[in-house]
Amino acid sequence: MTRDDTLSPINLKVSQSFEPLASQVITLLSERQAVNAVGARGVILDYLVRATLSPSWFDPIQVMHELRGYRLTLDSVIDLYIPQTAICLGELWVSSDIDFAAVTVGALRLQALLSEASVEIPHLHTIGDVEVLSALIVVPEGEQHFLGASVAAGQLRRLGCDASISFCEDVKEVTERVKFDQPNMVLFSCARIEPLKYVTRLVDKITSSTKTPPVLALGGPIRGNLKSIKEHTGVDLMTNSAKDVLGFCAKRQKALGGK
Repeated sequence: MTRDDTLSPINLKVSQSFEPLASQVITLLSERQAVNAVGARGVILDYLVRATLSPSWFDPIQVMHELRGYRLTLDSVIDLYIPQTAICLGELWVSSDIDFAAVTVGALRLQALLSEASVEIPHLHTIGDVEVLSALIVVPEGEQHFLGASVAAGQLRRLGCDASISFCEDVKEVTERVKFDQPNMVLFSCARIEPLKYVTRLVDKITSSTKTPPVLALGGPIRGNLKSIKEHTGVDLMTNSAKDVLGFCAKRQKALGGK
């Protein structure tokens, strides 16, 4: 007769010893597969944070190769995971887990990763039958969050828009750029309240010095009463969506007969 050892004391003991480990593994895998409020998977964010803070050489090509292993679209890398990783670095700095130098190096590495990802994405056609639109993204004097502006520029370019960035130029310099280049859109990126004075002055200069002012939009991680900020600065809309700004601009262009 064949003996059944499945319930023998030895097998039972081994089985019981593996139960806690299996439970821990399942819990760990579940946590790493979990997504945050904006849809980013924890395991991918963990990887990108480790990569940007690693003391070893950072190779954006190799990092992109690793990200492809997670079957991510390039859009999700640029629009979701790079910004979310930057937020994680900021939170680690606030909690004093890393210093400002590490945040700076991490931001530069994310900028390199953004450049590597962006070159692989072809420009898309713009909305409807509107001709190619142009945009100027302005990072005000005193602001240092360049990565967000670069992400926004990449989004606009993938939507078929010609986008350039102004980093920390004074009001006169930006006004001259707008008068010379005549962009269809000017987007301001702010993280703090203080630069709103700069934005307000620049909006006033642009609207008073151009016959047909561009669409003026304000976005970024700034907090506060958005309706009050919009009214105070005089911008046309407040949003962190490049599609919203482009759609608003396309509607205005259509209302003006394409002029």
